[in-house]
Amino acid sequence: METNSYIEPVYLISAVAEILNIHPQTLRQYEREGLIKPSRTNGKIRLYSQKDIDHIKYVLTLTRELGVNLAGVDIVLQLNKKIEKLESEVQEYKTKIKSINNLAVVPDTKALVVQKTSFDIVIIEKED
Repeated sequence: METNSYIEPVYLISAVAEILNIHPQTLRQYEREGLIKPSRTNGKIRLYSQKDIDHIKYVLTLTRELGVNLAGVDIVLQLNKKIEKLESEVQEYKTKIKSINNLAVVPDTKALVVQKTSFDIVIIEKED
């Protein structure tokens, strides 16, 4: 769980640029590309949280150390969100499996079939 101090936007763009040793224009470009979304004050001043800074560090790692261009970074970030969503769904299904474990046909095996599209998702959990 994230603490309020981690997600509270308190850093100005100049401070974030100095912390990360990058030009403020880089942060503006990342925002234009949709890679980051800083909070805004009523006066439209950008404010960043520690979570935002960590996210920017990840983007910088992808671009500087791995040579990924900004379009590639966007794809990586989208895939990461999709993976998080799928992991959450798998966890949800595992919880459902535990709740129906008395219905198992094969001892010590639980299965849950979920129809989401024309394909079935089958999750089988075998207890060791």
